[in-house]
Amino acid sequence: MRRWKKVAIILLGVIVLSQIPFAWRRYQLGRLNKAIQQLAPQRNVSPAPTSRDFKGVIHVHSFLGGHSTGTFDDIIKAAKQNGLDFVIMTEHPEQDFDTNAMTLNDLHGGILFISGNEVSTGSGDRLLLIPGDKSAAVTGTQSTQAVIREQRARGGLSIVAYPAEFKSWLEQDYDGVEVYNLFTNARRLNPLVGFFDGLWSYSTYPDLMFATFYERPSQGLQSWDNAAITGRRKLIGIAGNDAHANVGLSLNDAAGRQVVALHLDPYERSFRVVRTHVLLGPDQPLSRESLLGALASGHCYMSVDLFADPSGFNFTAENNSEMKGMGDEIGLGGGVKLTVTSPLPSRILLFRDGAKIQEESGTSRKEFGVTQAGIYRVEVYLSQLPKPAGDEPWIISNPIYVR
Repeated sequence: MRRWKKVAIILLGVIVLSQIPFAWRRYQLGRLNKAIQQLAPQRNVSPAPTSRDFKGVIHVHSFLGGHSTGTFDDIIKAAKQNGLDFVIMTEHPEQDFDTNAMTLNDLHGGILFISGNEVSTGSGDRLLLIPGDKSAAVTGTQSTQAVIREQRARGGLSIVAYPAEFKSWLEQDYDGVEVYNLFTNARRLNPLVGFFDGLWSYSTYPDLMFATFYERPSQGLQSWDNAAITGRRKLIGIAGNDAHANVGLSLNDAAGRQVVALHLDPYERSFRVVRTHVLLGPDQPLSRESLLGALASGHCYMSVDLFADPSGFNFTAENNSEMKGMGDEIGLGGGVKLTVTSPLPSRILLFRDGAKIQEESGTSRKEFGVTQAGIYRVEVYLSQLPKPAGDEPWIISNPIYVR
């Protein structure tokens, strides 16, 4: 056999072998897709819920602040396709115009929009300001402390964005932490691996490709837990979509025409994958005031809705005299009963001050008796889903503060 034929055969063998992992992942995504479809009929929600669950997305960018070419029409359409109740915009500020005033706000297509800003401070930190303000353009010359205090004086929320990069944890006036960021998680994807995964799986399972790189936000959770413990205060946790509709790979010809495109985060997909759910009273309508009030109180939880609809989830605490929910404080007294309800049989993990203390598998309702003060939160896993989804959290609650 001629040498070039041997080389060709070897190269062909290497190419075939190199594709085995991607073919295997496509097979895994097929199994995951089937398992997800089988979960939907199993959902069981209380016919008389104690709260109303409103689903939405936080940390969304349009063309206004750069980094994105997404239009308002794109965002509204994606929100409607996903049946969202609310969208919180967080536009990058500009020196020459007020992006907060110009972005989506109030009702559009039956969906509540709230305008906000993502800002970088002079201290090198990034914050989500909800609602935003025209002063966002000058935050780059101000300390983190000054930005947070001005936002609080306006009655708004300051949420720590990108906690791995945040430096001002000793400040006491920020309101919460973006525990999970979809865009940051997606950037961990190796472009070459993503390209071949896309060739094998994108046409069939474009949404589920998220599952190949989704990971528990361990660093974000640790930062959130530590900040709440150190400051001995309430601290909101949210999931950030950081939606730009600009993540992916593309190949263009010499004329600039797109030949191959792999779009990982179009708005309709980003809005479907990860959400923040806000709980309101059973008779309380959704409005700007009620939504911001519930967020400020921590009456919310984070979830990967791509795996299953989490509505019906709740985490409550009860002592001898009162019942409280996520974000609330409750007195320890002679002991507190913590109750977790899930619309699906789940693996439920209970954390106290950031450390796992108890867990239960295969249940849709679990009561934990606690006799120590602390900051309690839960993580819920769908272990019945195949890997990698079954090993990562489906729901992350906000804490209950037992004093």
